[in-house]
Amino acid sequence: MSDFMLHAPEGANKKKRIVGRGSSSGRGTTAGRGNKGQQSRSGGKTYVGFEGGQMPLFRRIAQRGFSNYPFRKEYTIFNLRELEAKYADGETVDVDSLTRKGLLKKLRDGVKILGDGDLTKKLTVNVDKVSASAKAKIEKAGGTVKAAVSAKSEKAAKKAEKADGADK
Repeated sequence: MSDFMLHAPEGANKKKRIVGRGSSSGRGTTAGRGNKGQQSRSGGKTYVGFEGGQMPLFRRIAQRGFSNYPFRKEYTIFNLRELEAKYADGETVDVDSLTRKGLLKKLRDGVKILGDGDLTKKLTVNVDKVSASAKAKIEKAGGTVKAAVSAKSEKAAKKAEKADGADK
């Protein structure tokens, strides 16, 4: 029974390399880091784009214009064909029902319904935004759209709010 022994294949288990333990170890003195300089020091790292103290390219080039990136809103998007497949006649489409039916996994800044596909069921849609084509198709099928904000009406509301603030 002694000839049948389980063991790791050749080269599977390697001995840990211990550095900085004297010159006779073969990895003493500089401990494999080479001689002098930033890389030989502990904590000696540079960041991406570092140019040795010279003003980095990304800071030398002028920034032009405005980026809306930090302020943009990302909506979770659904098409009418998805609602047609998952919802029964007379149901309400909102964040809770979308989550229950397994359609909505991660809510971003809101939910938007787009008009791709056909709708034959009468649904009550109560989400953040609905496209014009989706609204038309929902209402054509006999459904209703509540609290839906179109992009144009949202801009108009912001403009009116700004004007009211300037009047006061």
